[in-house]
Amino acid sequence: MARTQAADYDKKREAITEQAARLFAARGFAGASVSELAALCDVSKSLIYHYYPSKEAILFDVMSEHVDALLDIVRAHRIEEGTPQDSLRALARALLRRYVGAADRQKVLLYERASLPKAQRDEIVAKQREIIAAVERILVRAAPALARDRARLRVRAMLFFGMLNWTHTWFNAAGPVSRDELAETAADAILRSVA
Repeated sequence: MARTQAADYDKKREAITEQAARLFAARGFAGASVSELAALCDVSKSLIYHYYPSKEAILFDVMSEHVDALLDIVRAHRIEEGTPQDSLRALARALLRRYVGAADRQKVLLYERASLPKAQRDEIVAKQREIIAAVERILVRAAPALARDRARLRVRAMLFFGMLNWTHTWFNAAGPVSRDELAETAADAILRSVA
C-alpha cells in the first residue's frame, strides 16, 4: 500500500528548499551536506530523503522555483505594449522586486548550475533563454537593426542581466537609491547603448 502524503507536504518541501538555498549559497553545493541541511531544518536526514530522493533534486527545486518565478514575470509582462523604453524599465523593476528576499536562490542559480544533472541543467537553461529572448525582443523594438546583428543584441541583453543579477552582492536597499531607481538606471543604460 502506498504511503499517503501529509497535508503539509508542499509546505515542508518549501521549508527544505528555503534552508537549502541558504546553505548552498553560503557553502556551495559541493561543500554542503544533507546532514547539515537536516540540522538546519531541525529534522532527521531520513526525513529529508522522504521529501527528496537526492541532494541534486533539492538543488534543482531551489533553482527551478526561482527561475520559474522569474519566467512567470516575463510571461506576464506585456512586451509588445507601450514603448520599448517603458517596457524594459517595467520589466527591470519587476525582476528586481522578485529578487527581494531571493538573494540566496539567485546566488545558487548563478553559481551552481553545473552541479545539476544534464537533463535538469538543460531545463533551467531553456527557461533562462526564454527570459533572455524576451529582453532581446524589447531591444529589437527599440533598435530594429539589432534583429540583423544577433551578436550585439545578445551582448546588450546579457549586459542588462549582468547589471540586475549581481545586485545581491552589492546593492543596499536601505541606501539612497531605491530598487526601482536602480532597475530603471540599468534599463536606461542599455537603451542608450542601442539608441
